[in-house]
Amino acid sequence: MSDMLVKLYNLPEVEPYARKLKEQGTVVRRAMAYEKHQIVQWVQMTFGAGWASESDIAFSNHPISCFIAVEAGKIMGFACYDCTCRDFFGPTGVVAKKRGRGIGRTLLLSSLHAMAANGYAYAIIGSVDSAEFYKKTAGAEEIQGSSPGIYRDGLKKPESN
Repeated sequence: MSDMLVKLYNLPEVEPYARKLKEQGTVVRRAMAYEKHQIVQWVQMTFGAGWASESDIAFSNHPISCFIAVEAGKIMGFACYDCTCRDFFGPTGVVAKKRGRGIGRTLLLSSLHAMAANGYAYAIIGSVDSAEFYKKTAGAEEIQGSSPGIYRDGLKKPESN
């Protein structure tokens, strides 16, 4: 899986998508510090320990570099940036039963616009598994020769006894 590059100075607007979701009862917003443990725990239970570790870092950044999608007081999705590396988007995920409604697109664009507001001209999306989504949504382009990228020397999971 290769990395992808997004031009942050050429992004589609996020507001129309956020408004449509809000009309359907889903709000996409920046996470708050007091929500850290709930969000990190939810990410771990829904997507695993690796993404939970990365999302935990988002709460050390100023401003917090995590957006969440909330519906009826429950988390439906999340997106982080500047966690694994500076200028990297991710991790991100939406619960399976809510996919296809535009939540992932709105979380992605909210994060990318925040990165642009922080002064970045480009964003890197690491080890992409859904390249078509990123191409279509944000105009991302594959970075040739970027696989396995920064994830090349990870720790192995401990063996069970």
